[in-house]
Amino acid sequence: MPQKRDNLGIILAFLALGMLGLAFASVPLYKMFCQVTGFGGTTRRAVAPSPGARDRQITVRFNANIDPKLPWTFRPKQLKISVTIGQNAMAFYESYNTATTPITGMAIYNVTPDKAGKYFLKVACFCFDEQTLQPRQRVDMPVMFYIDPEFADDPAMDDVQTITLSYTFYRYD
Repeated sequence: MPQKRDNLGIILAFLALGMLGLAFASVPLYKMFCQVTGFGGTTRRAVAPSPGARDRQITVRFNANIDPKLPWTFRPKQLKISVTIGQNAMAFYESYNTATTPITGMAIYNVTPDKAGKYFLKVACFCFDEQTLQPRQRVDMPVMFYIDPEFADDPAMDDVQTITLSYTFYRYD
């Protein structure tokens, strides 16, 4: 009987360690899944500029949120722009550190409607990078993107006239 109890203890210890490892791996695995599939409005990262424009225009709106624990102001410099499908576009967000000490933040983003996320390709972005602002420093943060030309060929996108790109900044410790 003591041998079975020892084996059970070892099995339970390995199971607990496996669950702990899975808990740590779940965030990067979920992020990777979302970036590959466009799930939850996650955009894809482009490795090159747009391959070419289409005739269809779409409105891209910009939204900014900030965690209350981050003493910054954060806003889009433009509320919306009209973009030709497949054409490179650029927009700017403005961040301002209201604190008297340097503060580091990190932004996450999403796209709505969710189904358009897989067609929204960012060429350059400030998201998922640590951004340190000095006291009272104001910074313009660009995002360069395009809507994949395949968007115009997807019948599921016929009802989409507006895409919203939303960022939320959090304090990064």
